[in-house]
Amino acid sequence: MSTELTRESLARLDAADPLSAFGERFNLPEGVIYLDGNSLGALPKGAAERAAQVVTEEWGQGLIRSWNTAGWFEMPLKLGDKLGQLLGAKPNETAITDTTTLNLFKALASALRTQKADSPQRRVILTERDNFPTDIYIAEGLADLVNSLSQETGVAYEVKLIDGEASLRAALDETVAVVALSHVNYRTGSMWDMDETTAAIHGSGALVVWDLAHAAGAVPIDLNAADADYAVGCTYKYLNGGPGSPAFIWVNARHHERFWQPLSGWWSHKSPFEMAGSYTPANDIRRFMCGTQPVTSLAMIEVGLDIALEADMDKVRANSLELVDLFIELVETRCAGYGLELVTPREHAARGSHVSFRHEHGYEIIAALIDQGVIGDYREPEVLRFGITPLYLTRTDIWDAVEKLREILHTNAWQREEYAVRNAVT
Repeated sequence: MSTELTRESLARLDAADPLSAFGERFNLPEGVIYLDGNSLGALPKGAAERAAQVVTEEWGQGLIRSWNTAGWFEMPLKLGDKLGQLLGAKPNETAITDTTTLNLFKALASALRTQKADSPQRRVILTERDNFPTDIYIAEGLADLVNSLSQETGVAYEVKLIDGEASLRAALDETVAVVALSHVNYRTGSMWDMDETTAAIHGSGALVVWDLAHAAGAVPIDLNAADADYAVGCTYKYLNGGPGSPAFIWVNARHHERFWQPLSGWWSHKSPFEMAGSYTPANDIRRFMCGTQPVTSLAMIEVGLDIALEADMDKVRANSLELVDLFIELVETRCAGYGLELVTPREHAARGSHVSFRHEHGYEIIAALIDQGVIGDYREPEVLRFGITPLYLTRTDIWDAVEKLREILHTNAWQREEYAVRNAVT
């Protein structure tokens, strides 16, 4: 980016960018610059109408018949195959179901069971110290559950934490069963090289679970090309599925037959409506499901997925990299001297699609920005985080957002008492 940037020059670039047209596909309030799509994507036009169709027509008129006539029963797999096109998945490897937390539990349980059959000495779950906390909690909870139910004596299952690539490679030994990594770090935006990291993990004899919560819909992904084992993630961030929309789980087809569902609900049964007295798992990705699915939420996901599939993911990635570069340059030139420290990697291959800065008063600054219509979010410790979503953000949006940030810092507007009051959700 040139240091001679102006808002007018950026506006000309926006006008010539074919991706700019996608902004019309979303409903955003007038006067708001939305930089929080990495936590909750914007509302796609048509999503509210789709939800109303499910409620008034399919439920209201079709009633119970809609499980068959409206395709409710097959929706998790139909949408999973759509999403799979963004993940490098083969048909019938992806299901949209449950939450990321539950899907991570299933994937880790599957990996431990597989490793116990093949290499019983492998009882370590490796994950990042800086991983999203629920990923660590679930790994620790699973290890504790297995140990509490085991009658074996001696070596127990345990969770070990690593710090970066060198730490990971040093920890990979004959005791490691599975490695759980977030492709893009939730706080800093740093990104693992999926291909190289998966190869290193497999070279040690371990399996890998990728958390794609901050990657799906934001960066190009090819799980099969990387030869990954499992992946999980949410649909409410860059995929614009709506608040709390169901998550997804991807399982490499080679693992389908070996996994016995630890949460063996009837929807994962081979023939759920036979009401059999014993459990026989489905022989495909359906075996990773649990119970009855939330149809209205699932239906809304499809609207965002269709938009994502219509866009060129390589172009989305290119714009993301450009917009983050622009954000960094503008902050460092127009907000210099105010104590903002970049914590996101500058290198393109090493970052996802959000950018983060550290400041000792990060929470108050974000609160002031939100009050001025620039919506980012805050993460401990002291991190201001901005999601860059090229489907509805432009270069002039970035310029205007940084101008608001500069004004707030220059005038000390963030020092107002109300900005120090912590909300339940930050």
